[in-house]
Amino acid sequence: MRYLLNFIYLFFLISVSPILIYRTLRFKKYREGFSEKIWGNVPLTADSLTYRTQSESFLEEKKGDSLSQSSIPLQNKSKRIWFHAVSVGEMNLLKPVLKEIELLHPTWEIVISTTSKTGMLLGHKLFSQRTVFYCPLDFSWAVRNAMKRIQPDMLCLVELELWPNLIAAAKQNKAKVAIINGRISDKSFRRYFRIRAILPFIFRQIDLIAVQDEMTAQSFRNLGAATETIKTTGSIKFDGVQMNRNNAKTLELSKMVGISDSDIVFLAGSTQDPEELLALQTFRELWPNESRLRLILVPRHPERFDAVAKMLDQSEFSWTRRSCFSSNDLAVKTTEPKATDPKTEDSKPRILLVDTIGELGAFWGRADIAFVGGSLGKRGGQNMLEPAAYGAAVSFGPNTKNFRDISSMMLNAKAAVVVSNQKELTQFVARCLNDWQWKEELGKNAQKLVLKQQGATKVTLQYLENLLE
Repeated sequence: MRYLLNFIYLFFLISVSPILIYRTLRFKKYREGFSEKIWGNVPLTADSLTYRTQSESFLEEKKGDSLSQSSIPLQNKSKRIWFHAVSVGEMNLLKPVLKEIELLHPTWEIVISTTSKTGMLLGHKLFSQRTVFYCPLDFSWAVRNAMKRIQPDMLCLVELELWPNLIAAAKQNKAKVAIINGRISDKSFRRYFRIRAILPFIFRQIDLIAVQDEMTAQSFRNLGAATETIKTTGSIKFDGVQMNRNNAKTLELSKMVGISDSDIVFLAGSTQDPEELLALQTFRELWPNESRLRLILVPRHPERFDAVAKMLDQSEFSWTRRSCFSSNDLAVKTTEPKATDPKTEDSKPRILLVDTIGELGAFWGRADIAFVGGSLGKRGGQNMLEPAAYGAAVSFGPNTKNFRDISSMMLNAKAAVVVSNQKELTQFVARCLNDWQWKEELGKNAQKLVLKQQGATKVTLQYLENLLE
């Protein structure tokens, strides 16, 4: 089967090569990690803290040079776990998991792979003492080479990544295979259902499928997964969220960009086109009646930062970029107010564009009113738990199929509001401004829900421990 899969993958790559070339030249995508993706030349553990401590002299000799990946031995650890986190969401999900592992199993060695550039940037930021690399594409030679280099005791796939050759290579190297925080969106289910004839062969090689809820468990059963491998653990997303608004990162960023205690922050995060424009229009309508209102925009994809910046340039407001500040900044860097700019006491821009990776979670901690993007178009929504955990008044669009269970729980708990268009978004923000008690009640309900659902990380780790024994 692996030869057939190799042929299919190659045929697909050739078919979409014009698109890939265009995106590579236009957006500078897919340029990094070529050797890792195509040949499986993944790095070993040269970047781990343990290695640097044990091999300080070696690293000093190689300082300034790129370390030879094939010349650096893996450390002797009691267990070695390879986590695969596709992108930013899955990478964030690993935070509570790795924290629990470090507490209970400090000798376990963890390596982490990802697929996207944003996932790679966030992985290095969150897990700077770990080995983070691009996952090889599912060619048999690439995954086989990667497995030989890493030699994991377990391959742990975050949420859902059914790559047949990767899973088969793990089993051939006597590694256990697990899926954690498993979920299947409607779109993914339809896609997998088309190839359900071969899925039982893949599922037979998976030792554990830890899913978020019973609905997801049934979806896996319908696709051919064995009942005895499926365990319902709850969602790890509830464990990984920060609930303290006074955490160090949020306070640092607020001070850095000049957000004062008197500001009322309306944050539109993980947005896609045209959600930034809708948020700007809402801000434009409501600011005249509430001069304390401040808008923060956080686009989902880095390649859209410049497009959103151009939109803000064409507006009547002065604005600033997050990337203009450093930790040495004690106050906001202001720009020259435009003639029609809102008049504020400190004359600082009232709009901030967050054009950095991995800081949305901390900025949510300063949001009073939140709109979670990717939900007014076809994407299917983004994670709404972070603003909920902070107690913000949360809103999102009607299309949240990727987070259908979480969004349903929040709506049932009266912890969020659905807005279908710019008019409803403006009405929501206006009600928050005019009825502060209602806004606070939304936030309290959200925090209660998060607290009630926590605990999935510990349950999941217990299953992984049992599997490794």
